[in-house]
Amino acid sequence: MNRRHAFAAAVVGSAAAFLATACGPSASGSSAAASTAPSSAASSAAPSTQSSPPGSSGSSAGSESSPASNTAASASATTPATKGTLIRTETLVDGSTAKIYKLGDTHYVAKITADGQPFDSLETTNGHVDGLDDNDMFIVLTLDGHIHSWEGGAKQGPGTFTVAGGWTAKVTKIGEFHYRAQISGGEEGTVGTLEAKQGDGGRDAGGETNGTYFVLGDDGQISAHE
Repeated sequence: MNRRHAFAAAVVGSAAAFLATACGPSASGSSAAASTAPSSAASSAAPSTQSSPPGSSGSSAGSESSPASNTAASASATTPATKGTLIRTETLVDGSTAKIYKLGDTHYVAKITADGQPFDSLETTNGHVDGLDDNDMFIVLTLDGHIHSWEGGAKQGPGTFTVAGGWTAKVTKIGEFHYRAQISGGEEGTVGTLEAKQGDGGRDAGGETNGTYFVLGDDGQISAHE
């Protein structure tokens, strides 16, 4: 992507984030529905299916359906006020800084600044991790308040791709700046779905399953990282 999002209280909703507590079985003993990891990543658990049906509008905020010149302005209005307890400050892979606040059990906010200026925020809500494609730096905030960032490895949808961990991601274009990715592997077929879009109730989508992190951008780029 050649733009930066200013995300905040706007989460994708369940249609766009894997339930970290509802993954497939793994060596770490995840409690979710049974699925089989791909042979190339036997130690990974399968992502779970979303709790909202495909096409869910997600939550509030985000940007206009126009290209991203409007994105930051419209989304920044929903940036959550700093509240909760500051538990950690981390440096992301591009050198920006994330301050992570705990608001409750599995409820965290990460406020990101670059050169002292705020430009992004992520929030875990309703038992879902949050994810962001920020100018081709991919960020996931998990339910335990940890933040993960990486660069590279993006595949441009639509199309079907093998991503980190041996998972297969089938990215479909639903509309302008609106994409859906079905994640599959092993013998279980499709085991998880991400959905990302611009406009009302839209944003990028993130997921996690036992150490494998996924981000789908509203431009159709998908990336995964172990």
